[in-house]
Amino acid sequence: MANDDTTNPTNQKALRPGQLREFSRRFNADRANAVAANAATSAGVLKAATDYHGVRALPRNFSIELKQGSITNQERSGRCWMFASLNTLRYELMHRWKLEDFEFSESYLFFWDAVEKSNTYLENVLATLNEPTDSRVFEIINDTVADDGGWWQMFVALVNKYGLVPKSAYPESANSRNSDAFKQYLNTKLREFAADLRDRHAAGDSVDALRERKTEDMATVYRICCIALGEPPERFDFLARAKGDDDADGKKGADKTTDAKDTKDTKDTGEGGRDDRPQIREYGITPLEFMHKYVPVDVNDAVTLCNAPMARTPFGKRYRIKWTANVAEAGDMEFVNVPLDVFRKAAVDQLSAGHPIWFACDCMQFSLRDAGIFDRGTVRVDQLFGTEFTFDKGQGLEYWDCASNHAMTLTGVNLDADGRPNRWKVENSWGKDAGEDGYYVASADWFDRFVTELIIRKEYLDEATKAILETEPVDIEPWQPLTRRCD
Repeated sequence: MANDDTTNPTNQKALRPGQLREFSRRFNADRANAVAANAATSAGVLKAATDYHGVRALPRNFSIELKQGSITNQERSGRCWMFASLNTLRYELMHRWKLEDFEFSESYLFFWDAVEKSNTYLENVLATLNEPTDSRVFEIINDTVADDGGWWQMFVALVNKYGLVPKSAYPESANSRNSDAFKQYLNTKLREFAADLRDRHAAGDSVDALRERKTEDMATVYRICCIALGEPPERFDFLARAKGDDDADGKKGADKTTDAKDTKDTKDTGEGGRDDRPQIREYGITPLEFMHKYVPVDVNDAVTLCNAPMARTPFGKRYRIKWTANVAEAGDMEFVNVPLDVFRKAAVDQLSAGHPIWFACDCMQFSLRDAGIFDRGTVRVDQLFGTEFTFDKGQGLEYWDCASNHAMTLTGVNLDADGRPNRWKVENSWGKDAGEDGYYVASADWFDRFVTELIIRKEYLDEATKAILETEPVDIEPWQPLTRRCD
């Protein structure tokens, strides 16, 4: 029989039988616990915790709402940050060129991200040849290697270097839809390359010799990526049809896309029902040419705002997280930390001006995937478990409980009678079967608590925040709490 002597020092760390009997007595003494257990074990925690009052308090109408294209689907890959980024750009492209729908190729950037992350990893290995493998710096470098996740600024680095292509020019493949096996073996090979470089260094090889070796290693990386995803196009043809005279918004005489090369300006329908809407036609265009010609915004004209209320990251400063680049020459990720009221107002101002917003959050917190709801007032796990969840935003970040893990797009907001946001419209990249036709609604409280990053165009920043951009960034270590890659 187990020793239940509470005076025995060896038992101070252990759960004792007497304690467990007391826990059981308390549990069974409250009828509500039995009801909660029946609901949770039958339906799961989230369904059992769903409060219908919360659902009713979040209607799906918004005073400011942007019309977006079809819902996209990242499937079984960690490309949310790419999808959210491209969803903001396709909105701008569709409305500039009056297209009914459009989707960029996410796979195109996925290919180059894998190549660039591999190159940066090997560069980081060369920069830390004298670090022991169990040092904290090398453990960070060797952790994610060429994994899928990322930030907006990683997207910007890729677009600046490689441009963009429509989905028709580089469609999805089995390994972009489900990237696990591809990335598993790519990362294994990269770590083998790292060990080889470090061994050669220990044996006395020069830096020039190591770089020659690295170049050969990258040829293997390129081959692996081409086999897994297919080689991306250097040039491609593009055809799109614009809205006709009666566009989707009911406006007459919509502008024809006559400034696009080889645009055909005709009536909507010809003889026999032929589709005679205005056409945009391009032959042999490069990805960079396509981006500069058809994307009407500059991806560099945006800033990552962070709301991280921690003592270690005071507001009003610019931060740079070391060892976070995907494109080596583009540099590490930077963030401007601002108070919540500044953070929130920037989002309202950009949406009010008609531009969607990339944002990062902890999508697992108080979230109903099927119903499409982000809200603590709906997911009442406090009521279900009979305990309060008391972390504030700063504590949640400090203890890595609610660091960003997913990127999505804000496409609407509802303002109350006093002009304050009380719910937000969220475009996700999990397909139409998640949420309500792919869209979610987030309460104002959930936004304030769990949204940590916004990508805001500089024109919608206040003067104080613009001034911060002129200051030198404060370097912080990648293991310090602030943000994590989104996937």
